[in-house]
Amino acid sequence: MGTAEHYHPQLRIIIDGKDVPIPANIGVDPTTGAMSAVHTHETDGTIHIEADTVGETFTLGQLFTQWGVTLTPTQIGGVRAKDGQQVNVTSNEMSVAGDPKDLRLEPDQLIVLRLP
Repeated sequence: MGTAEHYHPQLRIIIDGKDVPIPANIGVDPTTGAMSAVHTHETDGTIHIEADTVGETFTLGQLFTQWGVTLTPTQIGGVRAKDGQQVNVTSNEMSVAGDPKDLRLEPDQLIVLRLP
């Protein structure tokens, strides 16, 4: 966990019209309390970025890898999109194309992942 840069993107996941809770303590070792640069503390969707170096790049995929939850253009966790559909991704209300794992995390960012 670093102190050179510290910011807090927000994540919201909606599946079939229902919010999916984001667990507390993703990226936090339960035994030692050590934290990775990308982690959560609360269940409110706040992602904590605490970087060793200013300008380091962190992605949504890093959070999902630590969480142990699958994220692809057609799947969130165990829920797959229906034929012809994909995960709808927005960042600050702007549609984002491509693989959601590659979405760069930034300050003051609201990310919404939605599966119909």
